[in-house]
Amino acid sequence: MDMYKQQRELKRHWRAAAIERRKRTSADQRREAGRLLAEHALEASLIRPRSTVAAFASMGSEISMMPLLEAMFDTDCRVLVPRLGAGTEVGWSELNGLDDLRDQRNADGSINTHRPQEPENAAEGPEVLTSAELIIVPAFAVDEHGFRLGRGGGWYDRALEHRSSTARVVAVCWPWEPTDETVPHEPHDIPVDGVLTPDGYADVRG
Repeated sequence: MDMYKQQRELKRHWRAAAIERRKRTSADQRREAGRLLAEHALEASLIRPRSTVAAFASMGSEISMMPLLEAMFDTDCRVLVPRLGAGTEVGWSELNGLDDLRDQRNADGSINTHRPQEPENAAEGPEVLTSAELIIVPAFAVDEHGFRLGRGGGWYDRALEHRSSTARVVAVCWPWEPTDETVPHEPHDIPVDGVLTPDGYADVRG
């Protein structure tokens, strides 16, 4: 087995274990964890008034992002969220409020639980990320070198290639997911600069 195939296999195992652990969280725990995320993000001055932030809408067993998004609106931030679409590139739309988020539907009209909510306005290409001072991404694990384990589509790593050289990239995860072990990674994986959990914020990569 070549090295990169081995890393991909390790990623699958790590991801499956993380999802299984997350399934044991309740909706109330996810909401409270989201409240704490917002509190710590403000304490760490991650959210700056009238700045541009690229964030995401949570889904499934992820920590609720709603309080953090609300905190961004309260500080007059311009908020960008992913528009996953059907291709390999992520589009980004400006989110004007939480009420703009819409469930994504399957062909039969049922809610697609594997897709986050999205606004319905026009999407821009990933180059819009050059305007973001802060980019918040989901993670199943983050190590001390900043390597994160994502959802597996590679969307964020491709999008992050367009980030500004001064942008701070922060991964959001549960408190037990930052790890001393090196997260399986490949050459295209872009390290993050910090990790935000319900326990607080920490810089990584020294």
